[in-house]
Amino acid sequence: MEKSPYYLDQDQMDWVLETLKAMDTEQKIRQMFCTIAYTDNEDYLKGIADGQFGGLMCRTMKKEELIHLAAYLQSHVKIPYFIAGNMEAGMNQCCDTGTRVGCQMAIAATGNVENASKLGQVVGSEASALGMNWAFAPVIDIDMNWRNPITNTRTYGSDPETVASMGAAYVTEVQKHGIAASIKHFPGDGVDERDQHLVTSINSLDADTWMNTYGKVYQAGIDAGALTVMAGYIMQPAWSKKLNPELKDEDILPGALSKELLTGLLRGKLGFNGTIITDSSAMAGLGCAMSRKDALPKCINAGCDMILFAKNMDEDLGYIRTAIENGVISYERLDEAVMRILALKAALKLPQKAADGTLIPSQGKADAVVGCPVHKEISRQVADESIVLVKEEKGVFPVTPQRYPRILVYPKEGGETELAFGVESRTGAVVKRLRDEGFKVDVFKPSKGFEGIEAPMADVTDHYDLLIYVANLATKSNQTVVRLEWAQPMGADCPIFIHDLPNIFISLENPYHLADVPRIRTYINTFGSTDEILDVLMDKLTGRSPFKGQSPSDAFCGMWDTHLQ
Repeated sequence: MEKSPYYLDQDQMDWVLETLKAMDTEQKIRQMFCTIAYTDNEDYLKGIADGQFGGLMCRTMKKEELIHLAAYLQSHVKIPYFIAGNMEAGMNQCCDTGTRVGCQMAIAATGNVENASKLGQVVGSEASALGMNWAFAPVIDIDMNWRNPITNTRTYGSDPETVASMGAAYVTEVQKHGIAASIKHFPGDGVDERDQHLVTSINSLDADTWMNTYGKVYQAGIDAGALTVMAGYIMQPAWSKKLNPELKDEDILPGALSKELLTGLLRGKLGFNGTIITDSSAMAGLGCAMSRKDALPKCINAGCDMILFAKNMDEDLGYIRTAIENGVISYERLDEAVMRILALKAALKLPQKAADGTLIPSQGKADAVVGCPVHKEISRQVADESIVLVKEEKGVFPVTPQRYPRILVYPKEGGETELAFGVESRTGAVVKRLRDEGFKVDVFKPSKGFEGIEAPMADVTDHYDLLIYVANLATKSNQTVVRLEWAQPMGADCPIFIHDLPNIFISLENPYHLADVPRIRTYINTFGSTDEILDVLMDKLTGRSPFKGQSPSDAFCGMWDTHLQ
């Protein structure tokens, strides 16, 4: 406890040991669970507080709701709670008025590691003001496979050096504010093209290559003092077999269940001494590996100290309880896990803050910090520095009403069902900005005829000066493929006018659409669609501001024809 990353003093260690000694087995079991909150409803919070769990993760709420949640929980529990959230792109993932600085790939596209520190600074100050203390971030996966459906813009790109330096910078800064960082998702996503939410996936690198890429990235985060690691449902067969040569293929387990990977590789080879938490235990990647009644105890025995979420809390508590009673989980291992949980709480000074009254957040401080003008300016600056002009047709810029008075916009967005899962329609916001600039803008609608009776080419070539595609398709869990789909008849909105008129393709979310529009001659990645990003985009299209970003991964998707003009 006195070593990295906890660095506890004698008083803090005494609190850990005395608290552990005073706990019965049931209290220890409950400390090992981090549950979830979608609301600050007091009936709901009472159940969580009465459960005396180790912590909870918050989904997006209003500022006042988060403050009420933190205040209620911390004033109704004996051992202070972890209050966590996904803080990858900013605080907007926890608080609806929190600052979205920029997704991690946007930060990487700026080419400036200082912006990763600024992301950590904004997250740290806003999270602290809201009474939160644990960031499930940064994502230090390496986006090696452009087809991966879940890493994508959540990562710092495909270059291990960039991922390592920016991940470490975030860790260093966010922890200055009393927020524990959680580097994730060990042993590393981004190689497979499958989603660990839905299936146990694979990091298929050989052991040496892994150590020179993911190993280097994790070592940088550990050396920066990361207090926690989140273990995923991703196998790493090479290291599993290197550490256990007798291991059969059918016995290889994903990170969160693998003693070889957690105890042998993470704690042994990489020297991590902090707290390990599973990724969401509700993921199918866990369920695919083995029966849940065996999987949860296996996570603890492999080296995980906490279990994130439950499928059914009473049932999941029972699985751990039974495993302890039957000797599957030893009391020594139980105490070790709980000691690391308590040591993390001590390292964050949660007991001291509870004693001096500073654990409860202040509405006034939150109002002054969350979404403040200084943080909004950082967001605007990141947007300005990150937008990437991947391909440029000579002479197409600047886009002004004098050069291109009539524009046809092709929207490439999901249907209503997809939009309901957090990807807001933004074509209208782009069209409005174009019209505000003085352009005459129409939005494409396919004709109803089929072969032989389709609308004539002249309907486009004679009536428009410029065609703009606006794609807004983001990767997300439970969706295994993010590719462009085209309208009937026969791909009516495909870019078939590239030989007749200037075309610009703008991707607001996914940086890899060139795979589906390889001959587009002008292609832009913005890595997001906030108002700040769209405002900056207009400045760049019209020539008021230069494009400054550099692709942090291969936007050409490894294909030769995507480079063609």
